Amino acid sequence: MERVICLLIGYVFGLFQTAYFYGKAKGIDIRKYGSGNAGTTNALRVLGTKAGLIVLAGDCLKCIVAVCITKALFTTGHPENIYLLCLYTGAGAIIGHNFPFYMGFKGGKGIAATAGLILSFHPYFIVMGVVLFFGTFLTTHYVSLGSLLVYAGFMIQMVVCGQTGLFGTMPQSQLYEMYAITAFLTVMAYWKHRQNIVRLIHGNERKTYLFKNKKSAEAQTEISGEDK
Repeated sequence: MERVICLLIGYVFGLFQTAYFYGKAKGIDIRKYGSGNAGTTNALRVLGTKAGLIVLAGDCLKCIVAVCITKALFTTGHPENIYLLCLYTGAGAIIGHNFPFYMGFKGGKGIAATAGLILSFHPYFIVMGVVLFFGTFLTTHYVSLGSLLVYAGFMIQMVVCGQTGLFGTMPQSQLYEMYAITAFLTVMAYWKHRQNIVRLIHGNERKTYLFKNKKSAEAQTEISGEDK
C-alpha cells in the first residue's frame, strides 16, 4: 500500500508541467515550437536561458518536494525501506512529467525530474550526476548525451551501492525491486531519447548553448519537427 501511495504522490507532483505553464505565461504553447517537447532544453532553445533555468528548477523541485513528503510520512514507520519508497515517489514524478493526462500524455523526457530525484535520494548520487551531465554537456554541448550518460551511471551506481550496503539492512528482494524500478526509468529515458540517439549516431544531433552567439541563437530557435 505504501508503494502505491508514494507512486501517486510523485505522479501528482509530476503533472505540474513547468515548461508548458511558463510558455503559456509568455503567450505560446511550447509544444508547437522547437522540438515540440515540454521540457528544459526546448524551453531554453525557444525562450532563452532564463526560461530554461526556471523550467529546470521547477521540474527538479517538484520531484524534490514529492520525495521530501515521502520521507516525512514514512521514515519513522518504515525506516528499513525508505529508499525504496522514495524511488517509487521519484518514478511517479517522472511518469507524471513524461505522460500528463491533461496534455494528451505528451510531456517532457523526464531528465530534470530525474535530477530532482538524484538530488533528494542520497548525497552519494549527486556527484555522479553532476560530473556525468555537466562534464559531457560542457565539452560536447549535447544535452541528450549527458542525459543518457547520467541514466547509465544512475543504474550502475544504484546496483553498486545496493550491493555494498549503502541502503542499510534492506532485504535483497527489495534491493532487486529498486534495481527493477531504476532499470525501468532508464529504459523509458532511452526510449524517450530514441530520436536523439539516432542523430548522435549519425552526427547530426543539435547542440545547445547556455549563452547564445548569433549562430547558435539561430540554430536553437528555429521551428523544427524533431522529437515530435
